[in-house]
Amino acid sequence: MLLVSKYTAIKQLVHSYFIIALSIYTYYSKIETLADKKIPLSKGRNSNQVFYITGLALQLSKYEKIPAMEIAEAIASHLSANSAGVFSIQIVPPGWIHLELAHPVLAGWLQRLVEKRGDIVAQGHGGTEDKKDKEELVTVLFSSHSSHSSHSPSPQSPLPNHLFPIQYAHARCCSLVRLGEREGLITSEGAIPWLNKQQELRFHHPSELCLLSELVQVVDELECSDSSDSVKWQKLALGLSRVFDNFWRDCRIWGEVKVNSPEIALARLGLVMATQSVLRTLLEEKLGILAILEL
Repeated sequence: MLLVSKYTAIKQLVHSYFIIALSIYTYYSKIETLADKKIPLSKGRNSNQVFYITGLALQLSKYEKIPAMEIAEAIASHLSANSAGVFSIQIVPPGWIHLELAHPVLAGWLQRLVEKRGDIVAQGHGGTEDKKDKEELVTVLFSSHSSHSSHSPSPQSPLPNHLFPIQYAHARCCSLVRLGEREGLITSEGAIPWLNKQQELRFHHPSELCLLSELVQVVDELECSDSSDSVKWQKLALGLSRVFDNFWRDCRIWGEVKVNSPEIALARLGLVMATQSVLRTLLEEKLGILAILEL
């Protein structure tokens, strides 16, 4: 079993298993040919589950003149033999292969995002900001200027009004995390209880599941796309910000939830930390804007 920690994006993990399955199913030269054309792989649109769809069998059937369903069955067999506990497999006519990620894999992936955020804080990028820089950032938040072409975060760069929701969502994440630390929910030693005793994610509310799905999608884009189009990254960041706002509106962390279900409260805070990590990456690495901690 390939370790989830080897890959930042879920799509990379799934792709790696297809490479292994193909190495068993086809000759090496065939893999070379397909590698040049890229394995067709897309994330399913159902936000209640994280799954991927490939038309690889349909593509292979054109080369081998074999029914796509027969090829899909063979690939699924190889995948099953080498991916126990990673995903479940479903074959859909006329030859689509659906892979649904196992909950422990998603939990491990979420933990990596949280740890990435912790590494940034430890390096000094998520701690107390220089007061002058913060004042300058707040001053320019409402400036009406065109979006950045630079990918180097600069406190002096004015932020377009339509990007304010991204900074607001990031600052909200930071505020919630600080409150979680003050309330004793978040500790340096404690792990996030993503899974229950049945090894299932604790997320059941549609807004929780939608945020998880959106995080997977955005990280896939961050790691698997080489696009420099700032409009694309703005759209992704704004979309994630909206989904996070829905999550924060619908899913409580404090009050009765914290008292009666502290594991759920902490798991939700884990989603907040993961969201902060991804928003910071979008702001600073793709939009060239320094991510601020509070407004």
